[in-house]
Amino acid sequence: MKQQRKAVALISGGLDSMLAVRVIQEQGIHVEGINFFTGFCVEGHTHAVRKKHKDKQKRNNALWVAEQLGIKLHIVDVVEEYKDILLNPVHGYGKNVNPCLDCKTFMVKKALEWIKEHDYDFIITGEVVGQRPMSQRRETMPIVAKESGSDDLLVRPLSAKQLPETLPEREGWLDREKLYDFSGRTRKPQMALAKQFQFEDYAQPAGGCCMLTDENYAIKLQDMWANRPNRDYELDDIIMLKMGRHFRIAPHLKVIIGREEGENRFMQGYKSLFVSVYPTSHPGALCLVDGEFKSAEELQQVLALVARYSQGKNEPQVSLCVRQKDGSEEEYSIQPMAADAIKKEWLV
Repeated sequence: MKQQRKAVALISGGLDSMLAVRVIQEQGIHVEGINFFTGFCVEGHTHAVRKKHKDKQKRNNALWVAEQLGIKLHIVDVVEEYKDILLNPVHGYGKNVNPCLDCKTFMVKKALEWIKEHDYDFIITGEVVGQRPMSQRRETMPIVAKESGSDDLLVRPLSAKQLPETLPEREGWLDREKLYDFSGRTRKPQMALAKQFQFEDYAQPAGGCCMLTDENYAIKLQDMWANRPNRDYELDDIIMLKMGRHFRIAPHLKVIIGREEGENRFMQGYKSLFVSVYPTSHPGALCLVDGEFKSAEELQQVLALVARYSQGKNEPQVSLCVRQKDGSEEEYSIQPMAADAIKKEWLV
């Protein structure tokens, strides 16, 4: 009997990886998926808590894609390992703080380790030549294969005919004629193929699935790095960068003010890690204090700012509570800050 070959696919949750898996499945290959959790994936964060995104389905797209394809998905936590990729990218950053080329190489290398450990034959990605400006250029795609060590065990089914033959093709495990030659930034070929496979629901790819490509998030991350002794970070740090309005009052002091009920509820879970401020006389936002007050003036500024984002913003006085990490509390009363008194340079 002919031996059934096995492949592992990098599953981001987008359409391209979904199509790539189905193309390979159509050739009788057993496929399982792998998703690397770095902490910077878009889904499951602000989309999950903000009313602004209430029209978006609250789902983990990688898990959902695996379900649609009928494959097993392995979710691998690489938060700690990924720090070196983000902080010291050999190939630098893209437009924001996205180390895309180093990131893709890292993930393919981890996938290579996985197939060796689990006795699988090759790796699949949904990459398309020319689709991404950093990691998916024709001249950079060979770098991923070489530096990851995967070489010709890395198959990109959607652009295979644009690229050199891989080992699975040469060995006859895959029929090259049944692979594709997609290239460029247009999504039309993928959408046509999705229709052919009867995929009607899939995540929209605009902007990618990584927060590091988002300009606003990148600014907050760079601000955090610039005002700390070093650029190390924890998972809680990068989650909080996605929440609320961030005001940098001083190098040693930043406050995060919730934008709506969902964020306020989410931020409640961090009250034991931060000093928090919230209005008691009027409905309003929760504020988390990242840093410490070094003067009474800084405390008064933050109190007035939080009062400004309460429903008492037009009242002469608003009462607020300052809660310490140990749970002790102190009450204050202050006039809300006028809108034109909020310094533009505070807003991160």
